[in-house]
Amino acid sequence: MPLGPIMLDLEGTTPTTAEERLLCHPMAGGVILFTRNFQSMEQLTELVRQIHALREPHLLVAVDHEGGRVQRFREGFTKLPPMARLGHVYDRDPAEARRRARLLGWLMAAELRAVGVDFSFAPVLDLAHGCSGVIGDRAFHRSPHAVADLAHHWVKGMRSAGMEAVGKHFPGHGGVRADSHLELPVDERRQRDILNDDMLPFERLIEQGIAGLMPAHVVYSRVDGLPAGFSRYWLQDVLRGQLRFQGAIFSDDLSMAATETFGDYAERALRAQAAGCDMMLVCNHPEGAAQALDALAGHDAPVAMARLARMHGRRAPDWQTLRSDPDWETAVTLAASMDNASNMELPV
Repeated sequence: MPLGPIMLDLEGTTPTTAEERLLCHPMAGGVILFTRNFQSMEQLTELVRQIHALREPHLLVAVDHEGGRVQRFREGFTKLPPMARLGHVYDRDPAEARRRARLLGWLMAAELRAVGVDFSFAPVLDLAHGCSGVIGDRAFHRSPHAVADLAHHWVKGMRSAGMEAVGKHFPGHGGVRADSHLELPVDERRQRDILNDDMLPFERLIEQGIAGLMPAHVVYSRVDGLPAGFSRYWLQDVLRGQLRFQGAIFSDDLSMAATETFGDYAERALRAQAAGCDMMLVCNHPEGAAQALDALAGHDAPVAMARLARMHGRRAPDWQTLRSDPDWETAVTLAASMDNASNMELPV
């Protein structure tokens, strides 16, 4: 059974019978995990194994595991610093920041692959404009060139650990104050300002072959009246056409408040799919997930499924083998040093 276009979530640490039924729906294609799904390293490994065993090819298992405020799994995993810390190092020593970005990207991906997770929704490619609380220190830097440089090395690290990347939030979420989890943000800047500034990291990463991107639930009012994730202009004309992106497009969560005025869950999923998303996320709303699955029944998009298949994680060592790797020890030491702001000047 090929991968479907809907990514769902789970309520607890093991799938219920009802959840397994949803995951076996032909339109299901993946599962996104949250902190509530994590109890221990052993439990998480078994949970991912159970999800993967449901289908062939196996469902994608993803997580938001960027570092800093957004790291779903904590106990047993290395605490990763917020990406802004790498930006601070970049201002002092770009070569050292690149080295750290690659090593930390590898560390994040290697630990997740060791428990079977296919990919993380990372890195953040938004710019640190200083006005967005929801982005904040999740962004590497204010400079689009610095963001592109650091993200490139972060993605190289991920790939060396057997994981592809999903950059977010196209074409840039950092220029608005509103949080799309709570309301629909509107960015009133001119199109040329967005294209020449916020969009540059996305353009660079596309040139370098990034496998996935996630559009923002933001309306760029001088360009289009729809949020980017529902906009054929942003996804088809710009992302596929102008930038020639060939990877997978993942919608942001269709349960977020920014999407509430665009219909029920079935209509939101159809809107996102029609705009150009290959996979739509529906989180924290089982009834809405079921609506989205049924709305897309019969959907057949071989090209989209091929893009999604690339997101499967590649072969990786188990947790015990990883912990015996000298590179892991070096990366863990680096992460710990960067977690303490007073130690940021120390070479590692």
